[in-house]
Amino acid sequence: MPLRPGRCYRHFSGPAYTRKEYIPGVPMPKITKFTMGNPNNDYDYELRLVSSEIGQIRHNALEAARVLALKYLTKKLASETNFYLVVTKYPHHVLRENKMMAFAGADRLQDGMRLSFGKPIGTAARIERLGDLIMFVKVKKEHVDIAKQALKMAQSKISIRTKIEIVPLKKEAPAQ
Repeated sequence: MPLRPGRCYRHFSGPAYTRKEYIPGVPMPKITKFTMGNPNNDYDYELRLVSSEIGQIRHNALEAARVLALKYLTKKLASETNFYLVVTKYPHHVLRENKMMAFAGADRLQDGMRLSFGKPIGTAARIERLGDLIMFVKVKKEHVDIAKQALKMAQSKISIRTKIEIVPLKKEAPAQ
């Protein structure tokens, strides 16, 4: 199995660390927009990026996936009025790291693992169930292949295994 990016913070153990009012110095999530495109259009299909694995997705990975999908969709569909892209996960969990120095004489400056709570270094979205929705795109019938390619590109930026589901939004008229 090929290695996926984000190995260090992909898996979690223990409860989420989310109480930002008690944590000084938490960096803001890099993700800027959660909804893009035209929500009021009449779309035929919804393509969903859902998790096939339990884990965490760092805020910069979510932003990279969002930017890549948005750029591909706007380039191929010529306008932001032809789709509706939504990132459904928010990075609540605060990641901590016990920074260690790595130079000559560093053993006199640090305490190793004694009281090693760690400093906040970023945030992550927790995926706690299989099939959790990470992001979705709504498009017309003729743009399904383009949206699927955009989600495949976004999939490469996310550290856990995911799959793409295609859901029709309209019921077909019964044949008479």
